Amino acid sequence: MMKLIPKLNPNGWDEMFSSKGVRDSYRNVLQTLQNLSPQNIEQKQRQASDFFMNQGITFTVYSDDSQGIERIFPFDIIPRIITRKDWNEVEMGIAQRLKALNLFLEDVYNEQLIIKDGIIPASLISSCPHYIQEVHGIKLPHNIHIHIAGIDLIRGEKGEFYVLEDNLRCPSGVSYMLENREVTKRIFPDMFNMNRVSMVINYPMVLHKILVSMSPRNISKPNVVLLTPGIYNSAYYEHTFLARQMGVPLVEGRDLVVNNNQVFMKTTAGLEQIDVIYRRLDDDYLDPLVFRPESTLGVPGLISAYKMGNVALVNAVGNGVADDKAVYAYVPDMIKYYLNEDPILKNVPTYQMENKEEREHVFANMENMVIKETNQSGGYGMIMGNKASQQELDRGKKAILANPRNFIAQPIIQLSTVPCLIDGKLQLRHVDLRPYALFGPDGVKIVPGGLTRVALTEGSLVVNSSQGGGSKDTWITE
Repeated sequence: MMKLIPKLNPNGWDEMFSSKGVRDSYRNVLQTLQNLSPQNIEQKQRQASDFFMNQGITFTVYSDDSQGIERIFPFDIIPRIITRKDWNEVEMGIAQRLKALNLFLEDVYNEQLIIKDGIIPASLISSCPHYIQEVHGIKLPHNIHIHIAGIDLIRGEKGEFYVLEDNLRCPSGVSYMLENREVTKRIFPDMFNMNRVSMVINYPMVLHKILVSMSPRNISKPNVVLLTPGIYNSAYYEHTFLARQMGVPLVEGRDLVVNNNQVFMKTTAGLEQIDVIYRRLDDDYLDPLVFRPESTLGVPGLISAYKMGNVALVNAVGNGVADDKAVYAYVPDMIKYYLNEDPILKNVPTYQMENKEEREHVFANMENMVIKETNQSGGYGMIMGNKASQQELDRGKKAILANPRNFIAQPIIQLSTVPCLIDGKLQLRHVDLRPYALFGPDGVKIVPGGLTRVALTEGSLVVNSSQGGGSKDTWITE
């Protein structure tokens, strides 16, 4: 029998244990673990590792010399549990946020009323590198810009949820959510059935339905493809997985061609018109005639076909202006402006480095702050004030002063912990949660679960897989 109950952080929120003992939602899980011998536990860990290895479930870490290193995605076998009551708040909060962000994109690429009414500074939008002038005035099917979103959430010291980031361009990780569930069902079938866990398996089906609904042509079977940058992309495994699950062709830019402002796929039977492209390629690389001329990943003429309304791109081009980390601070104002509602989910307090007063406050309290570049992701370009050396802090200040628009700062929040099985013992590790939301003509649908990312290094608050993080299966239980 395992010895459990790790030592708790008195100032943090642990999802399995409170100061009074195990939380109700975890009783069955803890009982199952207590009944297993160390040999049984080791065997289940090995089964999970073998599954990931045999399925080739990998991701790529880019090293300093820009070379990719392919790795098996680390997986902890103990699930993270969120009660239905807590999930309902998450679900409503994300749906509300997504509706407001979509209205913002529709507005900012058309009338720009939110700027004219003084809610958001015009300079903040015009200085955003992901605000794409080329798609200003564009009309999209159903006025939907954000078809797929990954909203990063954390829990604070009292268990309250905060939105940490909005990912509205090409959010990744959903394949790991689905594979995590498959391996958990295999190694803990009885425990899974006992806990009445909500299903996540229909994600590819819902996504495919939304993709089809975006077709510009009113035909019974529109042609949908998934556009990948290729095998060297960090999320290539996910691209192949989703294409296979949805039954759509996986293509690279060289497989497509634009003729007369229409997009075609090259096939052995000739050219086949494409209606919808689920692109996993950043805006900058989509079309060398409009963006980076040196890009060989995109399709010449694609943006012209898109603007003519002859092909749908999912997600829409230009969404990066809405998930810019400096714009993030204005999302609560967007919710009030567009929906006339109070935000259900809180933002993490955010300091704009362009604001002199806020910048001076941050400089005086650097050891309690996390500094982020506004247009970086994956944990890159981040300074954790409590871990950085004086030299790193000084370098950060210098960079901020050189380009304050490029940085924000937030107070360091002690993310919640969930016990992980490490070296045969339960050890607390910090986690976040990325739920996935799909937005189609019928509204917003949120998969009941998401990807729980784990900072596997003791005490670390950086959960990104590119920075040594792992993952857990996420259970929403009744």
